[in-house]
Amino acid sequence: MTDGDTVSFTPNGWRTITPRIVARDSRNLVGFVKQVFEATGEYRDDAPTVLSIGDSMIMISDAGVRAPTPAFLYVYVRDADETYRLAVSAGAVSVEEPRNLPYGDRRAMIEDRWGNIWQIATFAGQV
Repeated sequence: MTDGDTVSFTPNGWRTITPRIVARDSRNLVGFVKQVFEATGEYRDDAPTVLSIGDSMIMISDAGVRAPTPAFLYVYVRDADETYRLAVSAGAVSVEEPRNLPYGDRRAMIEDRWGNIWQIATFAGQV
């Protein structure tokens, strides 16, 4: 694909960096991410699952050829408190309850059962 004189080196709609999680039981991790973060996309067992969360993408694939590789991700959501509650009710463990931070984010942190750490934030504006 070309855009004027520039040759595209990424697939249409993709960013330069795309986080990827390799997990045992990736089908259920995909379900967790869709439930908690309103991700869109469908589970694939023949290729990495590609999910969209807001304007970002994440790849999830099953361990096998690759060892499980958990992630540490910072995710902006509409309501950090509600998303935190939803994550905990979906089986995540609370690492930090929601709190206001000096740089304007209201943030919480959870760990899912696959070992991924998710910092869940809503930008509330500078304090």
